[in-house]
Amino acid sequence: MAEKKKKTYVAASEETKEAAKQIRKQAKPVGNASGKRVGAVVCWIIALIFEVCALMVFLGKLDLKFMPQLYQLIAFLVLDLIFVIIGSQLWKQANHIDPVSEENAVKFWLWNNMGVIVASVAFVPFAILALTDKNADKKTKTIATVAAVICLLIGGVASYDFNPVSSEQKAAAVNALGSETVYWTTFGKVYHTHDDCSHLNQSETLTYGTVEEAIAANRVRLCKTCANRDNISGVATEN
Repeated sequence: MAEKKKKTYVAASEETKEAAKQIRKQAKPVGNASGKRVGAVVCWIIALIFEVCALMVFLGKLDLKFMPQLYQLIAFLVLDLIFVIIGSQLWKQANHIDPVSEENAVKFWLWNNMGVIVASVAFVPFAILALTDKNADKKTKTIATVAAVICLLIGGVASYDFNPVSSEQKAAAVNALGSETVYWTTFGKVYHTHDDCSHLNQSETLTYGTVEEAIAANRVRLCKTCANRDNISGVATEN
């Protein structure tokens, strides 16, 4: 059996471990979901402005003069991509702090895939225009289309939430664990109720905090081994 590694503990918030246990009893918030959503929308609006700039450059209605047209197109598409991704990360963080109910399946899907939808809006129109414009230079059309498709793929993957969480799922976890301290690793996908869990044997650094902090950090499921050890049911688990 592999030797257990000595662990370093890192608080999810700035409190010490003992102080954190007292504060958790007061349902301490883990972030401002509304502020993050506003920030996401602002970033997405800026991204769409850069898409419009790219469209105008492609149609010859905007020329920065100090760089070739192709460079202008790529620059605006890259800026478009950057703000799409920043907005999507903020949106996903907000969804983990204040998730929506899964009772309405359509709303739940739209809310958790908003970043992907915006990424499509930010690049598909440009790609279609570049592909169908008969007056543009062939080289420019090809490179611009490829650049837009690559940005769409990168933006779509970066914007997709691979671990969506519902308000019901979060409430179940909070009700089941209460003020108990949970642990998670830097690259892990789940949180643990025991720092001596066998799945943590090779982890040198553990972050600890509340269940809410774990979910906000994108660890939305409880370790199945820990759940079985504590006889916890009704909470989403994963190995």
